[in-house]
Amino acid sequence: MKIAVLGAGAWGTALAIALVRHHQVALWARNAAQVAEMRSARKNARYLPDAVLPEALGIEADFAVAARGGELNVIATPLAGLRGALRLLHAVAPTTPVIWVCKGLESGSQRLPHQIVAEELGERVPCGALTGPSFAEEVAKGLPTAITLASADPGFAEKTAQALHNARLRVYANHDVIGAEVGGAVKNVMAIAAGISDGMGFGLNARAALITRGLAEITRLGLALGAKRETFMGLAGMGDLILTCTGDLSRNRRVGLALAKGLQLERILQELGQTAEGVSSAREVAVLARRFGIEMPITQAVNSILYDGVPASEAVEQLLGRDPKLETD
Repeated sequence: MKIAVLGAGAWGTALAIALVRHHQVALWARNAAQVAEMRSARKNARYLPDAVLPEALGIEADFAVAARGGELNVIATPLAGLRGALRLLHAVAPTTPVIWVCKGLESGSQRLPHQIVAEELGERVPCGALTGPSFAEEVAKGLPTAITLASADPGFAEKTAQALHNARLRVYANHDVIGAEVGGAVKNVMAIAAGISDGMGFGLNARAALITRGLAEITRLGLALGAKRETFMGLAGMGDLILTCTGDLSRNRRVGLALAKGLQLERILQELGQTAEGVSSAREVAVLARRFGIEMPITQAVNSILYDGVPASEAVEQLLGRDPKLETD
């Protein structure tokens, strides 16, 4: 299959490396200087410095050259770049099937990625979300990984998942796009909370409780938006949540660890050097929770720390001071 991976951050680069083992792949980066460096050094020094870019992997600075004439376009920009990438695709490859790997909710509109895709490309282009528990560094190394391709078109989901699936990158079809995207968006917020908990020394019991109650929050929001409950028991739900809340490679967890030390958010993000989608998602998820009348106390606590200036210790005390209730509520 001829595939274009549009976006050369850590995840886009890792995915391109994984896919080029079995497909013809072009990796597009917006920055021409970055492209030139990647071509000569066969490395993405900024985002994935330890991975070697195979000689078979094409690296392009021209969006049209990368995207036109292929069988599948994979958008690997951060969520903030999704709409712009879709508009470029509409101009050069408006009917080519597309999947996206970004996670979160659009700032200001609270739209999920599939809603943005529908607005920009219409409803007829075969499309889906590729998501699940996957650290870029491990995918680039060829370590075993299982992820989900969710699409409202069952035939497209199953056919494309089968085409991308291999022994090291196992791709499972799913028909619940809303559930897959909600799981991918909110788990990043929970990872910030887990980092805060770990950074304050609350221990493994507290982390397990946070993950479990975080999954309940994710499920409540997902069901309100039309998702299927069983999705949250799978790779795009529980699987991604556990990985992001416990793995040291998680950027969102690292944000939480830094917040627990009392560092300012601006400094944290500057030192991180890459996008931590949970930072913007916390605000948008909190807006959705209020809109639908859904109780999401962990999300609200993270949002208050990030945007209301509430110290992490105070937000945690407020969480711990909540009255007990029926666990299944």
